[in-house]
Order: sequence, then C-alpha cells, then structure tokens
Amino acid sequence: MKMTLQRLKRKAHDRAVGAAFLAPSFLGALVFYIVPFGVVVYYSLIRSPLVREYVGIENFKNILANSAFRQAASNTLQFSAVAVPLAVILAILLALILECKIPGKSYLRTFFLSPMMVPVASIVLIWQVVFHYNGVLNDFLAVFGQDKIDWFKSEYGQIPIVALFLWKNLGYNMILFMAALNNMPKGLLEVAKVEGAGPVYCFFAIKLRYLSPTVLFVTILSLINSFKIFREVYLLTGSYPYETLYTLQHFMNNAFVSLDYTKLSAAAVLMAIVMVVIIAVLFAAENVFGKDVEG
Repeated sequence: MKMTLQRLKRKAHDRAVGAAFLAPSFLGALVFYIVPFGVVVYYSLIRSPLVREYVGIENFKNILANSAFRQAASNTLQFSAVAVPLAVILAILLALILECKIPGKSYLRTFFLSPMMVPVASIVLIWQVVFHYNGVLNDFLAVFGQDKIDWFKSEYGQIPIVALFLWKNLGYNMILFMAALNNMPKGLLEVAKVEGAGPVYCFFAIKLRYLSPTVLFVTILSLINSFKIFREVYLLTGSYPYETLYTLQHFMNNAFVSLDYTKLSAAAVLMAIVMVVIIAVLFAAENVFGKDVEG
C-alpha cells in the first residue's frame, strides 16, 4: 500500500515537473499563435470590427467572388506548383552528386549554402541588375538574336521569382537530404549491388523510400517558403506588380493597408485551410509510400 502511494506521488510529481517545463512554451504558443488565429477566425465571421454582427460565411463568399483574390490565389498556386517540386527534385540531385567521391565537395557545399547568408536587399539588387529590361540577361539573349523581355512586366514574370526561390532554398534542402543519405543503412545498398541492382533501381527502390520522411519535411518547408516569397517580390515590383506576380500576400498586405480586416481575415482562413489540406495529403502520401521502411 505504501509502495503504491509512493508511486502515485512520484508520478504526480513527475507530471507537475513536466507541466512546469512545458508551461512557458504552451503560453507562448497560446499568446502568439492560438489566440491571434482565433481572433482572425472571429473577424472572418463578423460584418466589421466596428459592426460586430455575425454574418456566417458571407465574407468567404465575397472573398471568393473577388477577382483580385482569385488572381492572387491562382498566381500563388501556379508558383508553388512549379517552385516546390523543383526545390525538392534539384536538392535531391545535388545531394546525390555531392554524395559521390568528387573533388572540392566542401567548397561546393559552401557555394550552395552561401545564399542563406546574403541579405535580401542584396539579392533584390542582383536580380534587378540581371533581369532588368536593359539588364545582363537581355544583353546575353541579344547575342543570339532574341528580342528583349521585360521580365517583371510580362507573362514571364514568375521565371525570375522561381529562380530566386531556388537560389535561396536549394542549399538548405540539399543539406537535409545529405544528412538523410548519410543515415541510410549502407548494408542494404551493398546487398542490392551484390545481387546485381543498378544505380537507378537502388535509388527508386531503396534510397527514395528511406528518404520519404525527409522528402515530406522538405516539401512542407518549401511549400511554406513559397507562400513567403512576397518580401522579395514586393521589393522588386512594389505593392501592385504585373498581374502574373500578384500573390496572396500582396492581396493581404493591400487589405491590411486599407484596414479591411474582415476581407484580410477571410483570405487568411481560406489560405490556412488550403495549407492544412495540402499538408494532410502529403502526410497520407508519405504514409502509403514509406510505411514499410522501418520494417
């Protein structure tokens, strides 16, 4: 009986200690994430901050009928659909190349990671010099008889932004994949090679399956970063860029400037729902593809 009481007291003490350590993180998440998001959801369901009349899904209907929102959502989805797969696939290729025995591996790692250390203002200045109408790239294309392209004011506007996104994120993604490749069981690969498996089979049947958790993480990280490209686009083109570069964050930023909180909140909630659905699909795909890896 005494032993049982002592165990119960010890468990209660351990739970209290654990709760005490978790409390600061929980309070921080509550104050800076959960409560603000709850406020956003509340604003999306009322007429306005001054007229707090419950309107249900009326704000969501209005936002979906807004042509500027549809244009921004379409551009953002197009950008993510191109940039995110490229960021994952190219990072895997770079990790596989640097896994091989090639000279100067450490210098190549440093080269691909260096964009993370460059300030945003410097990146924007470089891109303005390269992609300006009278910039370096158009001068290079003119050598081959190509007409000049106004990159930031044409249907080609997303090309320099995708290039900027990849330049910034490939190095970090590559390091994550290199770490995952180093933790892969070498014995399994050696057995496969002894049994006559080629490099392509080893990659798709073994390496890629063990990389699936890292692929999931990098995809989610790249997806989130693709929704945060606004800062660079804003510095390059301003608040109202050419229509192909008008993103969801432009729409939200302009709604914030005009103090249209209900429109801003409804757009933010819709964006959050879409992100949750996409991430849920990615988790489901990873569970199907990599479910037997640990076994």
